[in-house]
Amino acid sequence: MKVCVIQPHYSFEEKDAQQCFDDLLALMDQCDESLDLIVLPEYSDALADVKSRDGFYQMVDTYNEKLLTKAAGTAKRCHALMFVNAAYRTENGIRNTTHAFDREGNVVGRYFKAHPAPSEVKTDAEGGHELDVAYSYEPAAPYVLELEGLRFGFLTCYDFYFYENFARIAREKLDVIIGCSLQRTDSHEALSIINKFLCYNTNAYLVRASVSLGENSPVCGSSMVVSPGGEMLLNMKNQVGLGICEIDPAKKFYKAAGHMGSLKSHYEYIEEGRRPWLYRNGGASVVPFDDRMKYPRLCAHRGFNTVAPENSMPAFGAAVALGAEEIELDLWSTADGVLVSCHDATLDRVSDGTGKIYEHTYEELLKLDFGAKCGEKFKGLKIPTFEEILQKFAGRVIMNIHVKIWDKNFENPMIEEIVGLIRKYDCEKHIYFMTTSDAIIRKVMAYAPDLKCCVGWDGNKDPMSIVDRAIALGAYKVQLFKPYFNQESVDKAHAHGILCNVFYADDPEEAKRYFAMGIDTVLTNDYLEIYNAVKSE
Repeated sequence: MKVCVIQPHYSFEEKDAQQCFDDLLALMDQCDESLDLIVLPEYSDALADVKSRDGFYQMVDTYNEKLLTKAAGTAKRCHALMFVNAAYRTENGIRNTTHAFDREGNVVGRYFKAHPAPSEVKTDAEGGHELDVAYSYEPAAPYVLELEGLRFGFLTCYDFYFYENFARIAREKLDVIIGCSLQRTDSHEALSIINKFLCYNTNAYLVRASVSLGENSPVCGSSMVVSPGGEMLLNMKNQVGLGICEIDPAKKFYKAAGHMGSLKSHYEYIEEGRRPWLYRNGGASVVPFDDRMKYPRLCAHRGFNTVAPENSMPAFGAAVALGAEEIELDLWSTADGVLVSCHDATLDRVSDGTGKIYEHTYEELLKLDFGAKCGEKFKGLKIPTFEEILQKFAGRVIMNIHVKIWDKNFENPMIEEIVGLIRKYDCEKHIYFMTTSDAIIRKVMAYAPDLKCCVGWDGNKDPMSIVDRAIALGAYKVQLFKPYFNQESVDKAHAHGILCNVFYADDPEEAKRYFAMGIDTVLTNDYLEIYNAVKSE
């Protein structure tokens, strides 16, 4: 793949804006059909420094449409993929945006800068450009664009400084990272260090375009191409013009994972020793992974549902706030495919509605009250979606996710959607799925072998039946159902490396008895009472 970074001149004098823009267009005209990928710098529609918000918006009004039209034409003329950073208007203002064009000049993706810089966030009175940055405060997975069989990721200027994000980006298994930057205060050496470090940690190529501040400037510039192994393939430093080189996106960098270790990417090597509860973002609020958290445990069944409506955000929050190691929740799908949490298939017991959950759309369910039956203080509570639960609690607690649609053999088990949300919120190691369906467990284990499954009771009263099923499946856990288990079934599960849950114990003495049998996790509807009874043991 032949890649090209365009490095135009940038001026700190607003009066030079037209000349800088004309020079950029002239550089784009030099691109030809030999190129496969072209990258322009950050704010290619504002190549001169503007102090005020109004001045910046006016510059965008002047150059944005012309630039994007030119970019579309260049992509089509050169039959190349093209990435151009320029403003994108929303109803709330302008967003710093990298626009992706396919080889026919069509916009096929837009990346909104994940970390808007202080100058973009500040108001005009504060000396900033007051951009639309509200989106950047919402939980989001790294933006990935798949084109022509390649996975493209993105960093824009200030994004490059958030090194803690590199490991998260690496999880996306990118081929190429597109970097549209200014970084007007960093030296060429610093930029080289940052970007080599990025590529080494993500096992991806970087194609980064910036601007030149002049032939003798020691800062900014350095439009570059870096390999997954950290090799500098191209560095333009102060040069104005086109930087062109060849890359092979399929070529990755692998090294020995420690002394005498097998060949792995650097990310895979450090992943083995990751301790996420030690790092930002989250710090102490991120609990150990499921396979690292100590046993025995209590699991708050449907949340702390003696103080708040079951399977509700208050119930889950109360359990987490009290220090519950696990919460259990139930998943159904609405008629329009939204995953929601509720124990029953029917609405009558838990809401002021009637009928089956899966016969109603999400909008219809939002009109129902899921709190009033638990008391006036919960009146108006809405049914939570799976994504809302993950947004609030992913990584904060182990989740025992009972997927009810799998038990019922729904025509669409939504495996991809459910797994996709788990990956989106980076909590693969903080959850496990529970279902009574062996067939679904096999599908889940084939589709996402890194995720854990727990075998649920299918109605067979033979104490060994559920354990034998778990052994045959190679499952992680088994959720025993009282009274259809005994010491022998617990011992057999443990002998095969299978952890044992039991549903359920709301009586302290019963819970103690289960722990004495070697049960690993006891589900309870009254978390605080049971915890206080067993904590000393």
